[in-house]
Amino acid sequence: MAESKFIPAEFELSSSNVLRRIQSPALGLGGIGLGASFVGALVWPSQFFQAWLVAYLYWLGMSLGCTALLMLQYISGGRWGAAIRRPLEAGAANVPLMALCFIPILLGLSSVYPWANPDLVAASSVLQYKSVYLNPTFFAVRAAIFFTIWIFLSTRLISWSRQEDTQGWDAKRAGRVSVLSHIGMILWVLTMSLAGIDWGMSIEVAWFSHIYGLMFAGCQILTALALGIVVSARIADHKPVSTVLSSDRFHDLGKLLLAFVMVWTYFQLSQYLIMWGANLPEEVDWYILRNAGGWQYLTLALFAFHFIVPFGLLLSQKRKKRPMAIAGVATLILVMRYVDIFWWIMPSLYPASFTISPLHLTTVVGIGGVWVWRYVGTLAAHPVLAINEPLVATELEHA
Repeated sequence: MAESKFIPAEFELSSSNVLRRIQSPALGLGGIGLGASFVGALVWPSQFFQAWLVAYLYWLGMSLGCTALLMLQYISGGRWGAAIRRPLEAGAANVPLMALCFIPILLGLSSVYPWANPDLVAASSVLQYKSVYLNPTFFAVRAAIFFTIWIFLSTRLISWSRQEDTQGWDAKRAGRVSVLSHIGMILWVLTMSLAGIDWGMSIEVAWFSHIYGLMFAGCQILTALALGIVVSARIADHKPVSTVLSSDRFHDLGKLLLAFVMVWTYFQLSQYLIMWGANLPEEVDWYILRNAGGWQYLTLALFAFHFIVPFGLLLSQKRKKRPMAIAGVATLILVMRYVDIFWWIMPSLYPASFTISPLHLTTVVGIGGVWVWRYVGTLAAHPVLAINEPLVATELEHA
């Protein structure tokens, strides 16, 4: 039988007007960005599809990272996750939107991927050898499978959470959530690793890395955690949210953010040391390319602002307990996450020298504006706290 533990009505609070204020401007910016991007596509079609891929991978990381972080919290049972569950659910709810935004990538395959260009395939024995796996039809089929799994995981988790709001906490439902989360984490790591190989690594067909897909997946959690911290900091002053999102919870989130910054650095350093030490031409060329032609400055920027600065700032215990202070660090990480994806993709397309297009700005703003608009709408449509979650209910009752 369900164990219902409803919270008094005064605690059933929708998300604050602080977030509502950015919803319409976000949609307006998104519309302008998309309009400018589609106009640019008529003039520079190849640059449009390349820029769209970078922006797409960035915002997809937000949605899938939120889904993965939700499952991770259900597995671990930490109070940190219960406090930011609704911001994570709002991000996970955008997975279907990202499936729709994948269409331009399918339309512009030959502008990004050499294996999708028949002339290049005919002239390369390597491309011919890999064409059994790397071909447009099988690429689309794999993407469809990935999105089917991701949409199922995100919608199921959100649906059960909504049932908890209306029906109260139920041990059987909690058990199903736990089982799905354990299985879902395995599926997410597997599918996102394969998607990372398809959508990123296959741009350079002769190059390969066994950790590339795992890096792609792991970085999404860092992106989602930074997003959750920024949003939570904006609403942390409002009751009853302030009761649950206390300084101790932000301290927990700060420690977790520091951990994933270190994980990102570990992945990057491990791949670099292994490949550089092996000194194989087909492997080290990837790093040689990113340390010449102006790309080296981006490499240094990543090292400084994706690791050194966040690492130093997050060592402070006092800073981790101050919502706006830790939100500032999380904002820096969100910016550098886009730079990181740009660094992964663009040097492969423009090896001669550093290249950036205005379309990189319009696409990230265009997709992002619509993403944020839908995100805020989803977050505002439901109580900002999981009101019948035992971890949240205990803290609210004590308050």
